[in-house]
Amino acid sequence: MPSIPAQAAPSIATQVIRVGHSPDPDDAFMFYALTQGKLPLPGFQVEHVLNDIETLNQRAVRGELEVTAFSLHAYAYCAAHYRILPSGTSMGDGYGPVVVAARPMGLEDLRGVPIAVPGRLTTAALVLRLCAGPVQTVILPFDQILEAVRRGRVAAGVLIHEGQLTYAGQGLHNVVDLGQWWFQTTGWPLPLGVNGVRRDLPEAQQQAVARLMRASVAYALAHREEALTYAQQYGRGLDRPRADQFVGMYVSHWTQECGPRGRQAMAALLERALTAGVIPEPCRPEFVDE
Repeated sequence: MPSIPAQAAPSIATQVIRVGHSPDPDDAFMFYALTQGKLPLPGFQVEHVLNDIETLNQRAVRGELEVTAFSLHAYAYCAAHYRILPSGTSMGDGYGPVVVAARPMGLEDLRGVPIAVPGRLTTAALVLRLCAGPVQTVILPFDQILEAVRRGRVAAGVLIHEGQLTYAGQGLHNVVDLGQWWFQTTGWPLPLGVNGVRRDLPEAQQQAVARLMRASVAYALAHREEALTYAQQYGRGLDRPRADQFVGMYVSHWTQECGPRGRQAMAALLERALTAGVIPEPCRPEFVDE
C-alpha cells in the first residue's frame, strides 16, 4: 500500500511590517532589538528599512511604511496616515540641533545668508524658522552639511546627529543651540523625532507595535554595551565614548515613554509652528495607547 505523505503543519499568517529609521546611532540603538531578532515577534515579520530622516519624512507623507521614524515637523503633513508611538521619541532636554558657522556669528547675522538644513520637513528646519525668523535655507543631506560650512558653500548650517558633538574639532563656531533656545524660550524640552504606526493597521496590531517599540527601547537600555556596539557602526567616525554620549542624549527616559509632559511638548511645538505660519493647519498629536 502506498504511503500517505505527511501533511505539512498549517502555517501561521504573519503581517509584514516595514520598519524605517535613519542611519544614526540613537535610532539604531533604540530599534536594535526590534530589527535584529532580539525580540519575539508573534504575528509579525519585520523588514528593516534605512533612510535619511528627510527621505523618511517624505515617505511618511505618502504613507508608505507601516512603522517609521519621522520628524515631529513632518507629522503635520502625515498625521492622516500615522499615529505616534509613546516610546521611541528623540527629545532634546535643553539641547538639540546646533547652528554652526565657519566664523563667529550671532543670530542677527543669519538673515540674508544661505543656511544649510537637513530637510524641509525636519524639526531642525522648523525650529530654525521659529528662532531666526524667515531665513534663506539650502537643503543638503545631513551628513554633508558640516563639510559645506567648512568649505564656505553656505554661511551656516544646522547640524543634527553626531555633528552636534564633532563640529568644534573642525574649527566651526556655535551660533545657537536650537534645543537650548527652545527650552529657554518656552520651558519645554524639544521633541525632534518620533515613531509612528500606520492607521490602516488594525487597532490590535497598532497596540502590538507600540508594545514592541517599548520592549525594543527597554532591551537596548538593559543590554547597553551590546546595543551600543551595534549602533556605533552608524556613528560615522564617532569613537565609543562619544557614541555613548550621543546615544545618552537622545535615548533617555523620554524615549522609554514620552509621558504627559512629552506629549504636551509636542503639542506646544506644533502650536508654535502654526502661529508662525510654518505649518498650514492645526495639528494635534494622536498616540497609540496600549
